[in-house]
Amino acid sequence: DLLRRRLPGDDLLAAYPDMLDSVQAFPLCGYLAGSIDAVLRYAGPEFVIVDYKTNKIFSGPVDASQFDQQAMASEMMRSHYPLQALLYSVALHRYLRWRLPSYSPDSNLGGVQYLFVRAMIGTDTPRGCGVFTWRPSAELVVELSDLLAGL
Repeated sequence: DLLRRRLPGDDLLAAYPDMLDSVQAFPLCGYLAGSIDAVLRYAGPEFVIVDYKTNKIFSGPVDASQFDQQAMASEMMRSHYPLQALLYSVALHRYLRWRLPSYSPDSNLGGVQYLFVRAMIGTDTPRGCGVFTWRPSAELVVELSDLLAGL
């Protein structure tokens, strides 16, 4: 319900709450055992979570142009990476709240980037391919953190 309220209708992952409804509770247990690959600090400071993925989206030879935003969004949802991204965002939020003086979720949380490495072919990577960037709202991350904390 929280995702439905907080994801804008034009978000590439807007259909994910419906997919999440169809998942049994037991398989979700494994989503609490992952680890963040990297957190990048940009000016501001703004912190972006980075996660590397080796998924092969289509059969046959890999073509970097297959990894466009829509194809990556579909793979993200199929693999439940939005849930992973949200849990990682909550972890980063809680860490920054504890460690960063004058922390502000609105300005310090920079979202997530999923790097589909099969499509990252250097300067020949087609524009918009290989990196899926998602910036869930700070309100969503904070509310989810509170929900997980039982508040």
